[in-house]
Amino acid sequence: MITTVRYALGSMLIGVAVFALKYLAYWLTGSTALYSDALESIINIVAAGAAVAALRVSAIPADANHPYGHTKAEYFSAVAEGVLIVGAAGTILYDAVQTLFDLHAIAAPIEGLALNAAATVLNGLWAAVLVRQGQRLRSPALTADGKHLYTDVVTSIGVFAGVALVALTGWLWLDPLIAAAVALNILWSGWQLVRASLGGLMDEAVPEDELDRIRTVIFENSKGAYQSHDLRTRHAGRRTFIDFHLVVAGDMPVERAHEICDRLETALENEFADCTVTIHVEPEHKAEVADVYVPTTT
Repeated sequence: MITTVRYALGSMLIGVAVFALKYLAYWLTGSTALYSDALESIINIVAAGAAVAALRVSAIPADANHPYGHTKAEYFSAVAEGVLIVGAAGTILYDAVQTLFDLHAIAAPIEGLALNAAATVLNGLWAAVLVRQGQRLRSPALTADGKHLYTDVVTSIGVFAGVALVALTGWLWLDPLIAAAVALNILWSGWQLVRASLGGLMDEAVPEDELDRIRTVIFENSKGAYQSHDLRTRHAGRRTFIDFHLVVAGDMPVERAHEICDRLETALENEFADCTVTIHVEPEHKAEVADVYVPTTT
């Protein structure tokens, strides 16, 4: 089983454990805020299942119908998670408004808060693992799942504070108001996640710092060429696509031009894991405004 799928399956198991703790906290206290927090954990389980499916599809090798592979499937999972986050926020807002018109005391606050805190710590630790491994493995689905869990941690902290204040002050209206404030923060996080995923589906270029690294690698490994231009990049899941035009002397033998291209491809593939490089070779009279000038052609 591939590593990313194992992490996604781990998310499902962690999600079930966290939901059980949070629902027990709600059952003991009767707190609407804790109930809303438990509802979001159900969404985490569903989102983890979507990530498993997306990662399995993205791991399928390229074929005749999908010559560039299936890695974009991960973006669909990330978009789905963003939508689920927004749905969770809407549920919390709805419950908060309902509770404002039906205030009631919170029972067993210490026990409930202890269970909620344990679930929050577990979620926070796993979120850190997912984001770190998602970035290492260049997996949008794992990274999105980790960021999703971070929003759950923020929710739980807000809910914890609300329930604690209600227990200490007796101000029952604090419970739904704090839950509503946390829901608004979740809405913002969900939008950010959806926007990033849509950028991948729309073939958004790599970040500027990564583009600078690509230019540097081309510069350092283009000896024998004149320049490169029309550099284009995009991400498709964990895979990076890089293509550009390379200008060489018009009388350069094909074999020599091919050696330069091989050197460039190897250097870029060593610098960027899971990248696909396409180089179009041109004679010097095709030179344009360069992305990278090569200082020596010998």
